[in-house]
Amino acid sequence: MTAGQDKGVTRQGQDAHDRLVEAIRAGELKPGARLIETELAKRLGISRTPIREAIRQLESDGLVSHQPRSGATVRRLDYAEITELYEMRSVLEGTAARFAARAASEIELSELATINDEMRAGRDTAQLYEANRQFHRVLLNAARNRFLVKSVDSLQKTMLILGPSTMEEGDRAERAMEEHAALLDALRARDGDRAEASMRAHIEAAHRARLRQLRTGDAT
Repeated sequence: MTAGQDKGVTRQGQDAHDRLVEAIRAGELKPGARLIETELAKRLGISRTPIREAIRQLESDGLVSHQPRSGATVRRLDYAEITELYEMRSVLEGTAARFAARAASEIELSELATINDEMRAGRDTAQLYEANRQFHRVLLNAARNRFLVKSVDSLQKTMLILGPSTMEEGDRAERAMEEHAALLDALRARDGDRAEASMRAHIEAAHRARLRQLRTGDAT
């Protein structure tokens, strides 16, 4: 294989990885689903080599594990692990909110408000999910702590296993926007204690919505 061919495989492997990550996030590849190279190669229209590379990367991400007699499968998280994930998210993003109350610029605060307004105008779950993701990303960057960003990014990778957004759950989207607004009030007041408490309450509400979503899925 030439250097050019090798680079091509790497690009294809990264593209395959990104597409499989999105399939996991969207719930198209559910926890416990087997990742069969031949089927995935046909589905993505590429050879098995970049698929194999993508699966290795997914294992490194913690999204895929090898099971006896099953091979590579999308990881399952039990209820205890899900609770632990949300507990860590509450700690990390609560800290980010506290830091952002001190360090966020007026431009960043304005951007957060704009994103929350865009969520209100969102027409479907995909738009709500993307706007919500942007809101949390802007706030995290406003905390001005690179180590905190890395920790949250690592956590978010594992949370992809949980599948579709909780924005699909009843009035969760509307409540999330109200929670964002309360957080914004605390940030504008430069009140670190209140900002952290607001974010923790927001994450706890998301956790409850996630558990309801999973219970509903188990029942169907």
